[in-house]
Amino acid sequence: MLVGGIAAAGVLSLVVSNPSLEDYQDHAGDQLVRLGTKELCDEPTLPIVLRLWIRNCPELIASQRDALAALAAQFTTRSNLVVASLYSTQMEGKELLPGLRLPGFEVLSLGVAGRFVVFSADASNGAEE
Repeated sequence: MLVGGIAAAGVLSLVVSNPSLEDYQDHAGDQLVRLGTKELCDEPTLPIVLRLWIRNCPELIASQRDALAALAAQFTTRSNLVVASLYSTQMEGKELLPGLRLPGFEVLSLGVAGRFVVFSADASNGAEE
């Protein structure tokens, strides 16, 4: 009886802490800021003219967190498994400027107990195919 009660409490806590699409959106926004900063600011990906014009690249990327989160949510589907959720985000690369293309990506994540675990992530380099 005690074991059954503990198991039921565990399942109930997973149901209550099952992350919503809004939770995933927040998580994705943080991840995209981190990846965008790495790709655009830490590595010399931007053309020299843009690097001279942009004074604080990491701050610029971070200021777009909400827009990046909304973009990720727009391309995400959620499968609610009651005690967990499976999130699939897929976006094709988009041309930002001539010669500068945003990379496409596919991410499969599991949301459980208020946390996210990435099962697979695949990104294209943004080059035209």
